[in-house]
Amino acid sequence: MQQSQKIVGIDIGATKTHIGIVQEGDVISEIKLTTSAYAPKEQIVGEIISGIEQLFDTDTLGIGIGVPGLVDEKNGVVCGVQNIPSWKEVHLKKYLEEHFQKPVYITNDANSFVLGEKIYGKAKDLKNIVGITLGTGFGTGIIINNSLYSGTLSCAGEFGGVPYLDQTIEDYCSGKFFLNKCGMPGKKVQLLAKDGNQQALEVLHQFGYHLGNAIKVILYALSPEAIFLGGSVSKCYPFFEKTMRESIATFPFKLVTDQLIVEPSGIDKAAILGAAALFKMKSENNSKLQKTLL
Repeated sequence: MQQSQKIVGIDIGATKTHIGIVQEGDVISEIKLTTSAYAPKEQIVGEIISGIEQLFDTDTLGIGIGVPGLVDEKNGVVCGVQNIPSWKEVHLKKYLEEHFQKPVYITNDANSFVLGEKIYGKAKDLKNIVGITLGTGFGTGIIINNSLYSGTLSCAGEFGGVPYLDQTIEDYCSGKFFLNKCGMPGKKVQLLAKDGNQQALEVLHQFGYHLGNAIKVILYALSPEAIFLGGSVSKCYPFFEKTMRESIATFPFKLVTDQLIVEPSGIDKAAILGAAALFKMKSENNSKLQKTLL
């Protein structure tokens, strides 16, 4: 694949859809659309097509998409998306490929995030990594031996659903925690913490402790070289890092934690770059397979 060619990267969410053109690892143009979350599935697909058309040109190589839900990656079928009720069995790959006559690849948004970190971010030289998206929910993407591991229906790594205390990891390690504890979103808690508000600082310290426990679960299951944090809540990292690391330090295998990297992603517009990274990886893998068959 020629590096200079353009890739459409799309991050579909329940409130907004972010579409960008990625060229040589940079987002050169982008738009954000309001997602009509409660509209019929055909209407939402039509709105996405219209958004792509605003940026699409003949130099575009193809399209990569991340969605917050279950995906049949082989057939490009979205099986269900959180907070978009009508998106059940949406043949999104088929719709878009027929319309644009370009290849389309789709995965879970957390998978997209970790691919962005692997191809465009700090993890280029690492073989085994995990990406955690800390936002409305708790998502996890997994790279094993330089390849994405997504499991059946892109469901691998759903550690947010693991039972924890009286609820689940997601209830204690996502934006839900701040809403339940303070009745306000994480962004507001972050602003208060910057002003030295003691309640906000304490809540963020508690968050770090719980996140550290979640990371220990991931270490038991996967023992990656590095874990990168993304999503809106990761912007609070300076306020929860200390207690997170104290919690991780109680993991019984010190040789593992001594060399473990845990840090926030350094990628700007990670969701768009991650979706483009998905396309780049899938295209290159398909090209290698075709050469092998020949």
